[in-house]
Amino acid sequence: MELGHADNRTIAAISTPPGAGGIGIIRISGGQALPILEKIFTPARADCPFETHRLYYGRICNPADAKLLDEVLAVYMQAPRTYTREDVVEIHCHGSFLVLQSVLELVLSQGAQLAEPGEFTKRAFVNGRIDLTRAEAVIDILSARTRKGVDLALEQMSGKLFCEVDAMRATLVEVRALLETAIDFPEEEIEIADHRALYERIFNDVYEPLENLIARAEEGRIVRDGVSIVIVGRPNVGKSSLLNTLLQEERALVTPTPGTTRDTIEEYIDISGIPVRIIDTAGIRDGVEEVEQLGIKRAKESINRADLVLFLVDGSTPIGDDDRELFRSIAHKPFITVINKCDLELKITPDPGLPMIAQPLLISALTQEGLTDLKQLIFKRLTGGREQWQEEGCSPNLRHKAALAKGLEALGRVCDGLQSGLTNDLITIDLLACFDHLGDIVGETTTEDVLDVIFEQFCLGK
Repeated sequence: MELGHADNRTIAAISTPPGAGGIGIIRISGGQALPILEKIFTPARADCPFETHRLYYGRICNPADAKLLDEVLAVYMQAPRTYTREDVVEIHCHGSFLVLQSVLELVLSQGAQLAEPGEFTKRAFVNGRIDLTRAEAVIDILSARTRKGVDLALEQMSGKLFCEVDAMRATLVEVRALLETAIDFPEEEIEIADHRALYERIFNDVYEPLENLIARAEEGRIVRDGVSIVIVGRPNVGKSSLLNTLLQEERALVTPTPGTTRDTIEEYIDISGIPVRIIDTAGIRDGVEEVEQLGIKRAKESINRADLVLFLVDGSTPIGDDDRELFRSIAHKPFITVINKCDLELKITPDPGLPMIAQPLLISALTQEGLTDLKQLIFKRLTGGREQWQEEGCSPNLRHKAALAKGLEALGRVCDGLQSGLTNDLITIDLLACFDHLGDIVGETTTEDVLDVIFEQFCLGK
């Protein structure tokens, strides 16, 4: 895609979340932003010309009948030092939806058009203020559910991913120049384009960094999308107590009566930066009434969709047939065996012949003993054995990963060609393909339909 300029429409939207609040903001961008403000805003101080990037106190009134809509603060920001690189106006109203809606309708009546989802950020991208990776980082910041998610998004917004990709593309440009020069001067081809030297440079400066970025994409997927964990066990082993302990609140009812939980209960928790959707299920057993049977059916469906299963066993009672039967239903999933009620006398012990309790983790949902070890083990299982997050390095999203994989495939053909003595013109074809795939990440070769899909994920006003 060739960067150009956004269309000449002036757009407007409410940029703060719906609901009551202290302040609500209406954002306007485009060539008519300031003229619209001048029509509807009366500053408290008369004859006060608008200076860029300065807040003014005053009133919003309908010019048709002078009706007061709100007392506000307004700021005019002159292009290009704005979010969109266009003239931008922000009106800071009281945070009532009715007030914001009435002011927005007035703005629209003066010639602005309602912004589409993500249109402000899309204009920032089209006008060259940010690349596509930074635009996508905005989405990640808005949707992050853990501090780790925010940190990854901020790294990407700072340009870390762009810089890594840009450095690889710069190397490809230099190698391409050498190959094309060798094509133009075939009598000096050996000196200009030494295939062995070019291979080493491409492998060290592009191929290995591409592999590292692809490997880091899984970390990004986990942090952005989260995972689901299901707590399963027979009735009364302490599933709801474990959920409450992990959440540090009384989310699920806990009673001595088996079958208290009749349906799945879902909540999000943060485990070392991973947003975990943890699901408490109905105790699975036979011979129960219809309502509990429905809960058990949902529990089994949740097990099949889960990324990880916590198989909970009551340590104060011997292993029974119900435990064995339940284990057979979850053995096809990644699982952690958790023996609860270790604060009581244990009546089961690890037994290699019983895989359901081989290498178990002992906890007490009542006293919270073993909860830290459980969280650490969950993190380790979800991250492929990692003890902690990498300190440095950005984490590409799934779209980036797909483009990186295509780039790596094309680059593999380049490396093979350099080693096998393939002609320079054929090597250049795959080199250009890799260059274009990397350009797709930063937005230079991204198709319009892909851009539409990306920016449709934004909320209105951003």
